[in-house]
Amino acid sequence: MSEKKIRPEDDGRDFANAAWSVPSYLLSGMILYGGAGWLLSKWTGVVAFTPIGLILGVALAVYLVYRKYGR
Repeated sequence: MSEKKIRPEDDGRDFANAAWSVPSYLLSGMILYGGAGWLLSKWTGVVAFTPIGLILGVALAVYLVYRKYGR
């Protein structure tokens, strides 16, 4: 069996990657789904699609963060 060797220069990289990935997921979810909600809101005239898109984007981003780093 091969064991994963830990190098001293790699110790902080996992934490740094997670520290940048989590806000990136949250912002991209808000921008993507909030933007889609805003476009749908402009197209249909129903103002409620923008906050629904924002909330959906944050919820999906939190789920992705949990799947990637929570286990």
